[in-house]
Amino acid sequence: MKKAYNFNAGPCVLPKSAIAAGVEALNDFKGSGMSVIEISHRSKDWEAVMTECDTLWRELLHIPDNYRILFLGGGASMQFLMVPYNLMERKAAYLETGVWAKKAFTEARLLGGDAVVKVASSADRNFSYIPKGYEIPRDADYFHITTNNTIYGTEIHEDYDSPALLVADMSSDIMSRPVDVSKYGLIYGGAQKNVGTAGVTFVIVREDILGRVSRPLPTMLDYRTHIKNGSMFNTPPVFPILIMNETLKWIKAQGGVEGIHRQNVEKATLLYDEIDRNKLFVGTAAQEDRSLMNICFVMNHEYADKEDAFLTFAKERGMVGIKGHRSVGGFRASTYNACPTESVEALIACMQEFEKTIV
Repeated sequence: MKKAYNFNAGPCVLPKSAIAAGVEALNDFKGSGMSVIEISHRSKDWEAVMTECDTLWRELLHIPDNYRILFLGGGASMQFLMVPYNLMERKAAYLETGVWAKKAFTEARLLGGDAVVKVASSADRNFSYIPKGYEIPRDADYFHITTNNTIYGTEIHEDYDSPALLVADMSSDIMSRPVDVSKYGLIYGGAQKNVGTAGVTFVIVREDILGRVSRPLPTMLDYRTHIKNGSMFNTPPVFPILIMNETLKWIKAQGGVEGIHRQNVEKATLLYDEIDRNKLFVGTAAQEDRSLMNICFVMNHEYADKEDAFLTFAKERGMVGIKGHRSVGGFRASTYNACPTESVEALIACMQEFEKTIV
């Protein structure tokens, strides 16, 4: 097989053990003689997977008993609507730190209009930092944040103490670091960045915050529908959930979220140190807000004409997915949980080798 160092921003690199288990289940799920994509989602074998996945989420993130975990379709983008539908009665507050945070705000405004307020934004510097020093309105039904910004390479590294109910899109950094779930009313995200493949969305919600809005809720948009039916009101995305379950097993085997976090810090430190050392490159995010998941950098201005040459050079050496988003340019290395240190070291060697050909 061709050697590839996968830095794609999503879908993410997956543990080889999860892929192998998925292949096996596609051929024959638990000795049933049927593929996992053929079985009844009401069967005992499948219900056991759902139960195990819920248990692993609770164990790895130390989720309190009064929270429910849902496995839904629609991606994080569907949550941009479901969150305000279920939680906003009078007012909602949003922190704008990137494209996805902006989309969440825009979707909420379709429902709440001017009652949806933007408390702060980093758009003035192309989302290269996390805003600070703003005031969260105490009368807001909830305060929404996006903890990691895949396009711009910034990340919120702490669990905020919010006077309003805290809601977080953690699509791209869930399970990458310890999180105090009790500080949040609701956490959601697409699985395809860190905990599986595209097709399933996780929602962690404190049950007592639901049922407080006066508006009638469409059945499929009501979190209580999915809680009542164990995420199986309609047929769940069985294969993505199976891959998620296998990925969580792998995380547990790495020493849990705490062990994974140590690995992520090590990988990010190695690459950021090289970016800061190498004359050809410069990081784009404020140092105190640099993401552990999406490491963004550009050519130093005096070598700006070498960008395409470096991309070609890196591709020839097996680097995949390092071209930066079109709104930022430059390069982006996504070092998600399953990205091995070997890949980061290979990229660093590539950067150093290219430097020698230029400087």
